[in-house]
Amino acid sequence: MAEYETIDVEPHPDDGRVTRVRLDAPERNNTIDLAMLADLHEAFTAADRDRDVQGVLLGSTSDPFCAGADVSELRELGFEDGTRWMQLYFDTLDVLRDTGKPVVAAVDGTCVAGGNELTMACDLVVAGESARFGQPEVGVGSSAAGGGVQLLPLLVGEKRAREMLLLGELLSAEEAERIGLINRVVDDDEVEDRAMGLLTRIVDTKSPQAYRAIKGIMKTWTNFGLVAEPMARDMTANVWASEEFDERVSAFLARQEQTPQPFTGTRPDPSAAGDGNGDGDGE
Repeated sequence: MAEYETIDVEPHPDDGRVTRVRLDAPERNNTIDLAMLADLHEAFTAADRDRDVQGVLLGSTSDPFCAGADVSELRELGFEDGTRWMQLYFDTLDVLRDTGKPVVAAVDGTCVAGGNELTMACDLVVAGESARFGQPEVGVGSSAAGGGVQLLPLLVGEKRAREMLLLGELLSAEEAERIGLINRVVDDDEVEDRAMGLLTRIVDTKSPQAYRAIKGIMKTWTNFGLVAEPMARDMTANVWASEEFDERVSAFLARQEQTPQPFTGTRPDPSAAGDGNGDGDGE
């Protein structure tokens, strides 16, 4: 079996017919960098080609599930390197969308930006009750071009997608389920078990021929939104190479260094910065 640097891959857990792929870069909140993209692409491709594998479970070894792309890496990319990064990203998501095997995501914790786009490429998404979802890229001067802009309107409707993309606000798991972004919300300590239960139910009791046909037809039906990938790739690479993106990422990273804290995807309480008298006025 291949050795991976940023993910944990377990073929046939419990002697089953699925492969379990977990994001495993907790030291950086499971952010996606080029190494992780290469690992994911290789793992997903191997699972797709393995006749003994009938399904894929995507999860993480820690909370957050995924805090998006590694912006400290993106800021160093010029236009050409940025287009190559985006192309590998699209290729990785396409393996998930194109495979005739069911793919279920188990989301434990915050799932934003590129992490949310990963789950949108899956067939089903099961999340813990404390999970959060969103596309906050606009806050650092980027766009959700890895599928957020293209696929989000198909899942939640155009107006809600525009709101999520333009404001960058995060949704609770309950709200994400209500608007159709994810499928089920479960107790935090049951996420992977419940996701695996759904996956094995499909693999063990449903027709492979039928679900391959279902996935193929749905992919063809939604492909019109994905024809924009070359434009999205080039526009995003251009954004990453801009001075504004560099300045915004610098400010973002500086704030992270000044106030180190676990990534939760929630906004800090303004009153916490007060002068101790409870009115939140620090002046």
